[in-house]
Amino acid sequence: MPSDNQETTALPVGPGPTTRLRSSRRPISPRTLQFLSKESGSAGLLLAATVFALVWANVPGDSYFSFWHTEVVLQVGSWSTELDLQHIINDAAMAIFFLVVGLEISREVTVGDLRDRSTVIIPVLGALGGLILPALIYLAFQPTGPAAAGWGIPISTDTAFLLGILALFGPRCPDQIRLFLLTLAIVDDIGAITVLAVFYTDDVSFVALAVVVVAVAALAVMRWAGVWMLRPYILVGLVLWAAVYESGLHPTLAGVLLGVLIPTAAVEPEQQVRVKVYGRLAMQRADARRARLAATALRATVPANERLQDALHPVSALVVVPLFGLANAGVLLNADALSAAASSSVTIGIIVALVVGNGVGISVAAGIALKFGLGRLPGQVRYGHLIGGAVLAGIGFTISLFITDLAFTDPGLRQDAKIGVLAGSAIAAILGSLLLRYLGERLPLCSVDDVDNPPGLPDGPWLDPTAR
Repeated sequence: MPSDNQETTALPVGPGPTTRLRSSRRPISPRTLQFLSKESGSAGLLLAATVFALVWANVPGDSYFSFWHTEVVLQVGSWSTELDLQHIINDAAMAIFFLVVGLEISREVTVGDLRDRSTVIIPVLGALGGLILPALIYLAFQPTGPAAAGWGIPISTDTAFLLGILALFGPRCPDQIRLFLLTLAIVDDIGAITVLAVFYTDDVSFVALAVVVVAVAALAVMRWAGVWMLRPYILVGLVLWAAVYESGLHPTLAGVLLGVLIPTAAVEPEQQVRVKVYGRLAMQRADARRARLAATALRATVPANERLQDALHPVSALVVVPLFGLANAGVLLNADALSAAASSSVTIGIIVALVVGNGVGISVAAGIALKFGLGRLPGQVRYGHLIGGAVLAGIGFTISLFITDLAFTDPGLRQDAKIGVLAGSAIAAILGSLLLRYLGERLPLCSVDDVDNPPGLPDGPWLDPTAR
């Protein structure tokens, strides 16, 4: 009988054959599950903030809009800038959100669950379909004029709402479909960030852009040199944010650049020896210096990416994103505003692009990739789950509202667009939830794969007849 100190992780789960609730697939990493959990929890706060913003914006008076347009002056020496409260949230606080997105993209691609090409290619191609078709549908409704600039609004999927709705209304064993949709959302974020950088940029200052290049190069050199401390990355990151802000690019792009350049690789095993040495010294005589050295040695064993994400992801998910919803989701919903939106090609185009564009674009692109054998769906994810998840991906909230403020300067167009985002996201959430809930009870997402005799693809796009 093994002692308490012996390793027991290699022991089998139990005697007998694998049951239906166990999976032979590689399990999702704990880090990914932790990320999914925080994003799901963020959805409830974001929903509450959105409802509160809508109520606040529609009470008599103009308190909502006047509050968020309160000017704040930032001055350091002779340099100064003016931002209202809404832009402080959108330009500064949201940089933390995009930093966490960059950290997650870097971690998943380098050491996470997105390294397996065979399972990544399907959500990647599906995300491309979900980027292209919604933009084309919107342009079909509004091909010319100032409103045509809103084509980027329906291309983004809100990860927090997507995972939160899936946690509430998804199938009984949702981990693999959650990983599939997280992969899709990450690729979607990359596409949306690229669109922000290329198509929604003001006049560029080449002097500030040169500083951006130098800061990025400094981050790359630190990553290559193996700098493991976070402080140098944060200091250069602050310089990068200021340079991006002055360059004319949207300052939140600095967060993405910093996130993808912070190291993700595991620290060399020798660090474990240092932990033992400094820990033993601290136990022999506990003073402030030895305790600090022991804590530093322990931190050095964890990759910088993971340490920063552990510190910032709760702030991003539980503070920044709900604040963004509170500052941006407020829109007038009186009779005149709703009547104007009902006949607005901007509103209708966004709704159709979010619901139909994502549902069809993702499903068709992923289906074509499956048809030609370019990849496979993870675990027991079926076509039905794929289609339900594609419709659910039409929830475009955070970045959609973000792009709305960049695309339009006309208050009327902004109002029509925000109503379209809210309505389209609500429709996508309801339809996607119903579809996933219905199919989740009929398709064997929890069952194991038969490696020697894999099941054939379903005859139709919705159900696998053999799974009933």
